[in-house]
Amino acid sequence: MAQRVTLRKRQPYNTSSNRRRVVKTPGGRLVYHHLKKIPTQPKCGDCGIGLPGIPALRPRQYATVSKRIKTVRRAYGGSRCGDCVKSRILRAFLVEEAKIVKKVIKSQQQQKVTQK
Repeated sequence: MAQRVTLRKRQPYNTSSNRRRVVKTPGGRLVYHHLKKIPTQPKCGDCGIGLPGIPALRPRQYATVSKRIKTVRRAYGGSRCGDCVKSRILRAFLVEEAKIVKKVIKSQQQQKVTQK
């Protein structure tokens, strides 16, 4: 018959914060090892993919690591992925170009009216 294993913490429920693994000690006893939660990788705010270059840590661990580990040296680094930043820059450029074209067309129409 298998050896019984008793819980080390007071919480008896099988929740995500109370995960455990049975480990055999050098003395031959079976004991529970309580496991930590698995960290998730930070995600891009636009497309939702994991941000490359930023480690997956639990929220409290980000307070202990330096800023260069938490970010990427780029505009929106650590918040948006490179493809989304590229599309944002392109969109902003095209919007500004559209405004300039609109202004040029308006001035051309004004010149036609004044010539008549």
